Amino acid sequence: MKLILIRHTSVAPHPGICYGQSDVDLAETFPVEAEAVANQIRHRQFDAVYGSPLSRCRKLASHCGYEEPILDNRLMELNFGNWEMQNWDEINDPHLQTWYNDWIYERPTGGESFHDMVLRVNEFIEELRQKNHREVCIFTHGGVIRIVKILQGHFPIEDAFRHSVEFGEVVEFDI
Repeated sequence: MKLILIRHTSVAPHPGICYGQSDVDLAETFPVEAEAVANQIRHRQFDAVYGSPLSRCRKLASHCGYEEPILDNRLMELNFGNWEMQNWDEINDPHLQTWYNDWIYERPTGGESFHDMVLRVNEFIEELRQKNHREVCIFTHGGVIRIVKILQGHFPIEDAFRHSVEFGEVVEFDI
């Protein structure tokens, strides 16, 4: 099965803001960026189209001609809990340093660890493998794409944030 994963386009300026699962607006450049994505996948025939329920992914899917992707919460970005929509430099939580020291297994206050996210994305991928699809498109987030790369053996979990996933990037995998 071929997986085509697409990261949403640029978000409205939020310099230094922790926004994981918060529903933030897209940048003014959305129409141009979204058209570039649409052009990359226009010739593809997908058996199924999935997406994160966050509007930044749903809007891109819609622009690309997929008005009603199958929405799945497991395709959402990392849940930063109480830290969502706070400036990283202004988060006043004694747990923050503990999380910085072990972001793989520690949970942000009220959120999930990166490992928790790996488990939920892996569960989605394993369910997808059971379906009789040849080609699937997924509109999602950078964290989810990093995790699929980890699950496919591209790099170890410890290197997750050393590998960028650009806004509007289209990534293809065989699973």
